[in-house]
Amino acid sequence: MKTLKLRPGKDRSLRRRHPWIFESAIARGSADAGETVRVESDSGEFLAWAAFSPASKIRARAWSFVEAQRIDAAFFTDAVARAVGARARLDIASDAMRLVHGESDGLPGLVVDRYGDTLVAQFLSAGAQRWKDVLADALLAKTGLGKLYERSDTSSRALEGMPETAGWLRSSGPTNLVLHEHGWELGIDIAHGHKTGFYLDQRDNRRRFADYTRRLGFGQVLNCYCYSGGFSVAALSAGAGHVTSIDSSSGAIAMASDNVARNGFHADSASFMDADVNASLRLFHAEGRSFDAIVLDPPKFAPSIAHAERAARAYKDINRLALKLLNPGGVLFTFSCSGGIGVELFHKIVASAGIDAAVDAFICERMGGAPDHSMTVQFPEGEYLKGLVLMRK
Repeated sequence: MKTLKLRPGKDRSLRRRHPWIFESAIARGSADAGETVRVESDSGEFLAWAAFSPASKIRARAWSFVEAQRIDAAFFTDAVARAVGARARLDIASDAMRLVHGESDGLPGLVVDRYGDTLVAQFLSAGAQRWKDVLADALLAKTGLGKLYERSDTSSRALEGMPETAGWLRSSGPTNLVLHEHGWELGIDIAHGHKTGFYLDQRDNRRRFADYTRRLGFGQVLNCYCYSGGFSVAALSAGAGHVTSIDSSSGAIAMASDNVARNGFHADSASFMDADVNASLRLFHAEGRSFDAIVLDPPKFAPSIAHAERAARAYKDINRLALKLLNPGGVLFTFSCSGGIGVELFHKIVASAGIDAAVDAFICERMGGAPDHSMTVQFPEGEYLKGLVLMRK
C-alpha cells in the first residue's frame, strides 16, 4: 500500500475526521489516480485511508479513518447501503430524492439522485471514478432499481484531470421524466437539465413558498432564475393570481411553461420571459412595476472562496433591485448555492442590499437544503445552499 506522509502540523483536520487532504499538506508520497493510499502524520501515525488525486489541489479524499478497514468492494457496498437506508428514515414528500451526497455520506465525489425508477449519478472525484462499476452495481442492488444514468459532465471533473462524460451506465430508457412532489407533477430532463436534472435541494423551500402564498394571498409573483418552474407551480397551486417566470435559458423557459400547463393552471395565470434577470429587474423598476412575492434562486456565483468578492457584488445587486420591487408586506425568498458564500456573509450581503435600497424587512426564516442533502458535523462544507425569507415593512 502506498503512503502519504503529511507535513508537521497538517494532521489536525484529519484528526477531526474532515475528509480533505490538500496538496500543500503532503510532505511526500504519490499514487495513481483514484488509488487507495495510507495517510500518516509526520511521525508515522495512521490517520486515514484515502483516494489519491494527482491532478487536484485536494490531493486525497478520505474513505475511512479506521486502520483495520479494508477499502474494497464490500466497503463501498456497505457505504451505499447506509446512505440509502438513511433516506428511508426521512419524511420526503416526493418520489425523487438525493440518495448519496458525497462526503457527507462517506463517499467523496459521488452524488446520486433518484427520480422514480431511475437513478442519476455523478462521479466527480478520481476515487469515485476508479470504483465506478462497483458503486453502480451497489446502487442498483441496494435500491432494487435497474436503470442508472451518468451525468459526470461537470467542469469540476477537469480539476480531477478527468474528461466529462454522460450516458446510460446500466440499462436504458427515456431521459424526459416526470417526478411527483407535494402533489405536483414536474417534468425534468436528466440528460440535459441542470445538475442531475432538477434542484431537489429546494423541495421543502418550494413547499414553504406555497404555504406563504396560501396564507398571505399573493397577487403578483415574480420567480427569477426559474429553471423548470418549481417555485412557479408552488405559487399557482396555492392560489397566486399571476406568476412571472424569468430565465436566460430558452430550454428552461419551455420546461417551466410545460410544468405550469401539466399541473392544470390556466395560461393567463402565468407569463414567461427568456431574458437576463438583472436587466429585467431594472426594467421592471423603470416601468414602476411591483410584486407581492419574489423568488431569487440564482446559479452558483462563487464556486470557491476566491470568487466570493465578485459574487458578493452580484448577489447584492439582485437583492437590492428585488427589495425595491417588493410591495410593503411582500415576501422575498432569496438564496445562494455558492459554496464560497457562507451563511453569515450571505446575511450581510442581503442586509447591505436592503440599506442601499432604503428598504427595511423582517427576517422571517432562514432556509437550507432539504434533509436528504445531508450536512454532517465533520463536513460543514455540505451546507452549500442557504436562504432567507424577508417580509418588507
